[in-house]
Amino acid sequence: MKKTLIILFILTLQVVFANTSTKTILFLGDSLTEGLGVSKDKAYPSLIEKLAKEKLNKNIKAINGGVSGSTTNDALSRLKWYLKRKPDIVFIALGANDGLRGLNLTQSQQNLEEIINYTLKANAKVLLAGMLIPPNYGPAYSKEFQDMYLKLKKKYNLKFMPFLLKDVAGVQKLNQADGIHPNAQGHKIIAKEVFKFLKEQL
Repeated sequence: MKKTLIILFILTLQVVFANTSTKTILFLGDSLTEGLGVSKDKAYPSLIEKLAKEKLNKNIKAINGGVSGSTTNDALSRLKWYLKRKPDIVFIALGANDGLRGLNLTQSQQNLEEIINYTLKANAKVLLAGMLIPPNYGPAYSKEFQDMYLKLKKKYNLKFMPFLLKDVAGVQKLNQADGIHPNAQGHKIIAKEVFKFLKEQL
């Protein structure tokens, strides 16, 4: 009887500690992450926080570090500020605005490398989300843009999600009138895909 009670006590402690160990995830991105045009609680970072609770019974703290118009160049200063909150994981979803503005991708890659290195020095796990740009930017630039993420994945051995807007981009009913930013339904699909991608890290 005594032995049984001890085992039950240990199991209870394990459950308690499992449920109280809250991981913090910083979602560092642009308007797609910020949730431009939808309320913050309907943007995909907040939805992932809810999915972790519903699907895994785990508490996570999702920090929405998305800012509309952000490029890889201005995200580093924001990252430094957010690192004070000691995130366990940094989900990097940047580069869309660099591509849409036709910026020099060598510089964009250097910016992303600085972000990755700062994150790693802070002992946070880096997860990288890739983007694609429309074909009208030309096949050479489009390929260079796509390859930028693949180079980073390989160089830093990162867990990599090839396309943040998988199954959402180009689908009219999942996007707002501008055809670029997901609506609330689109964010649900992004959240589902990102959650599937990162749940093993929770």
